[in-house]
Amino acid sequence: SDVGSQKERVVTEEEWLQKWEMGNIGFHKEEGHPLLQKYLDVLLNGRSGLRIFFPLCGKAVEMKWLADMGHSVVGVEISEQAVKEFFSEHSLPYCEEPVPEISGAKMFQSTSGNISLYCCSIYDLSSSIVGKFDGVWDRGALVAVNPCDRQRYASLMISLVEKNSSYLLVTVSYDPNKHKGPPFYVPESEIKTLFG
Repeated sequence: SDVGSQKERVVTEEEWLQKWEMGNIGFHKEEGHPLLQKYLDVLLNGRSGLRIFFPLCGKAVEMKWLADMGHSVVGVEISEQAVKEFFSEHSLPYCEEPVPEISGAKMFQSTSGNISLYCCSIYDLSSSIVGKFDGVWDRGALVAVNPCDRQRYASLMISLVEKNSSYLLVTVSYDPNKHKGPPFYVPESEIKTLFG
């Protein structure tokens, strides 16, 4: 599989912010993702009250769905607009506070306390700031990360998960010579290399 055409592609934070401003968010699913419903048992593995991480969360409706089940949800998203839309579209009251360890970052937390969304670059996060997670729902993050940053992304994600955590990863399969991404094509062999 030739991913050469995508290897050098870089999407800047400004471009992502612009997608949200322009409403160019075809990646957002209003109804929630069918694969999360299908593989929910794998993610939860019979456990309750989990800490679940949503990398590059956007305004994913699954965050509220899992929080309503009694889990604690933490997300990270570069777009403040996306974060605020999440809370307003679900009529969830929230408070906003700076993140002392990250310059310019904000954390938006539901008043109920079970949803915390960090507005910053994912690469500014660490387990000392957000703690560790029992589960990860990576629906559009790895495929959105610039190909040159994949190793950095995977290393960060591995550092954020507990030993017995579950990691659900959704990728897309297509001919990378016909579409420049994002979403980027990530071959299965590369996923094995990144995550072991």
